[in-house]
Order: sequence, then C-alpha cells, then structure tokens
Amino acid sequence: MAADTEARLKFRLIPGGLQSQTEFASIRITAAPEESPPFEIDARVFEEDTWLVMSADPKIAEPPEHPIRLMTDLIEAQPEPVGSVLVRGKNPMRFLAIVHDVNQEPTWQESWIENALIATFKEAEHRKLQAIGLPLLGTLHGRLEKRRFMLLLSRVLKQTTFKYLKHLWLMVPTPQNTEIINWLESK
Repeated sequence: MAADTEARLKFRLIPGGLQSQTEFASIRITAAPEESPPFEIDARVFEEDTWLVMSADPKIAEPPEHPIRLMTDLIEAQPEPVGSVLVRGKNPMRFLAIVHDVNQEPTWQESWIENALIATFKEAEHRKLQAIGLPLLGTLHGRLEKRRFMLLLSRVLKQTTFKYLKHLWLMVPTPQNTEIINWLESK
C-alpha cells in the first residue's frame, strides 16, 4: 500500500496538452485541435464566402436537376450577405459564417467577422444549442491575425447574453491552444 501511495505522489498534472480551458461570459471555452473534439457539439461553424463556394463539394457529380432548371437557378442566384450565418444539416448542424466576398480584396473585413460571430451566437441561442465548435474565422482563408480574432470574439462574448450556450470549442492547432486561451483571458 505504501508503494502505491508513493507512486501516486511522484505523478502530477502538467498544464498543456491537447486542450486548454477557461470560463468567459458564463461559457466554458475549450481550445483544442480539430482532430481531438473535447465534447459533443450541436453545431459547427465553417468559414464561408458569399457564393458558398468554400463549402461546395469538390467532387464532380451528375446534376440532380435538368440542365435548363440548373441554368435558371444560376441566373437567379444572389450572393449571401457578408456577416450573416446560414444553417445547414443536423447532428451536428453546419453554421456557414459568410465572412468572405471573393469579389473584393482583401476578401474579408473585421466587421464581417464580428457580425458573423454575433449572428452565430444569436442563432445558437435561438435554436437552444448548448455546445458549438468554432474555428478562428478569417484566419483560415484570410489573413486575420489570431490575436485580432480573439479580440473580436471577446468583444462579442461580452456583449451577448447567453441562456442556453454552455460550451464553446475553439478549433486551433495543439501548440497554439494555450496561447489562444491566454489571449482570451487577458481581454
């Protein structure tokens, strides 16, 4: 028995690893890599453009509709407004955050990302979701610095009242997860 106690005393928890956590605005925020989900999510956010090209399936497939109907749909198509969020699918839902306009240079603006964050949290509350996964918008297909994204996120979190949302998974690579949480805690 003494050897067992002695062995336990030699081991201690070392901070770091795949996940880093904090509480912010009544939400448990976990930074973890995409391949290591820290918990089940109700919705996942994707960085998207106004024409929904970024989320399009890259495989070429036979169109399900008649070519004339397809051409008519293309002619009538309108871009989605920047800063908005479209909801697709279930289990988990896909939130398409419209933060890019490929007709502009640069393709993103901080105000669009901030508006998409507001729309994301509003949609999550409306649908009574408890957990969502969120990449650092504007850093995947744009050149927004991670620190600027964290500033935008903290500003939106402070301005939002949450009743249902309890868990937020920030999808970041392992070496950056602790740094991301530290930036958020410093705001």
